[in-house]
Amino acid sequence: MSVWKLFRRDQRGAAAIEFAIALPVMVVMIYGIFQVGLIYQANAGMQHALGEGARFATVCTPSGNACNSPTDDAIKAAINAKKFGSNIGSFGAPTVTTPAASSCVYCRDLQITYTVTPNFLFFSGPAITLTRSKRVYVAH
Repeated sequence: MSVWKLFRRDQRGAAAIEFAIALPVMVVMIYGIFQVGLIYQANAGMQHALGEGARFATVCTPSGNACNSPTDDAIKAAINAKKFGSNIGSFGAPTVTTPAASSCVYCRDLQITYTVTPNFLFFSGPAITLTRSKRVYVAH
């Protein structure tokens, strides 16, 4: 038998070569899954912050026979205090707007954005911007 035929039949080291080829792909996939998990965490933080801002906006501070609603700046501060998950990206400043009087007289629209560029070890993904908004009816 020739040396070449013996060399082709020899399986020693084949598993190490297969492992060396598969390992980088597997590490990048696992790291990518981790990055996507961080984006979902930021999304949960946005939803939580909007919910807390909405709850704060509905609080009525009694003043005689009237009810004082929180200011827009106080609502923004409540949203900023409750957001979480900005490990790899950045939150934009929350906005509080009053919709047109014809659509809603006693309400506010709350909005927050999160921007992230995922890093997949060997390359960066496209920039992702998540925007969440919520309409809340304020006390009057």
